[in-house]
Amino acid sequence: MNEYLDKIVAKNLVKNYELKEKQGFFRPKKRRTVHAVKDISVEIPKGKITGLLGINGAGKTTTIRMLSSIIVPTSGTLTMDGVDAVANHLWVKERINVISGGERNLYWRLTAVENLQYFGSLYGVSGSVLDERIRGLLEIVGLTEAADTPVERYSKGMKQRLQIARGLINDPEYIFLDEPTLGLDIVIAKEIRALVMELAAKHHKGVLLTTHYISEAEELCDYIYVLDKGAMIAEGTKEDLKDLLGYERKVVSQIKEPDLEETLMYLINHSRGEHA
Repeated sequence: MNEYLDKIVAKNLVKNYELKEKQGFFRPKKRRTVHAVKDISVEIPKGKITGLLGINGAGKTTTIRMLSSIIVPTSGTLTMDGVDAVANHLWVKERINVISGGERNLYWRLTAVENLQYFGSLYGVSGSVLDERIRGLLEIVGLTEAADTPVERYSKGMKQRLQIARGLINDPEYIFLDEPTLGLDIVIAKEIRALVMELAAKHHKGVLLTTHYISEAEELCDYIYVLDKGAMIAEGTKEDLKDLLGYERKVVSQIKEPDLEETLMYLINHSRGEHA
């Protein structure tokens, strides 16, 4: 049995950028290397929700861009279902989609149906297949009654549900969710989280989730990777990560179990040699 099937596997990914900085009018530009991602390894299995956590500047966006074949790693290997994802990046793009939080990536003057028709056409989906898929997706995200309403009249929650429909229009095998509940009220955010769980459990999608809401990661993720300054500083289930904190801190009688937010901040501070 091939250990690389039914998952994305990244091994020892590195991404460096060469920057040129001005030093003055008559001096040559100085070259500087930025190490955005430093030798990280990640697995995203189908049917599971994998978390990628870290504060701003941790390297999450660069990692997602590499995993989705938008940018090429400086070094390391990346496979999807055993296929070289760097050499076959167009094949990868057909089987993956990225869903961002907020209100980007939609055309507000178009209706939900018109948006999905447009994005479906970009993936080569057309005709009755596209029509049937649009109807099904709008039903899944609860927008059937608003199908012909211009997006500019949608609430934030409705726009985010449409974002998820857009991200599923090519029936991807893997979905990267970047802050999917950003700015949503607690009721709508709960609905989005339930939908994310359904995508993994019922539809067998491989889901990668980034979020600033630690409680969201704690509720949804089967496995979590923690990045800081481009490096992987911890990984495991939420219980594994809490155990790391529990074993390394001083034992105090009747101490409460640490939550994931406390664990995350401890791991980041510990990796930087700081002690809260």
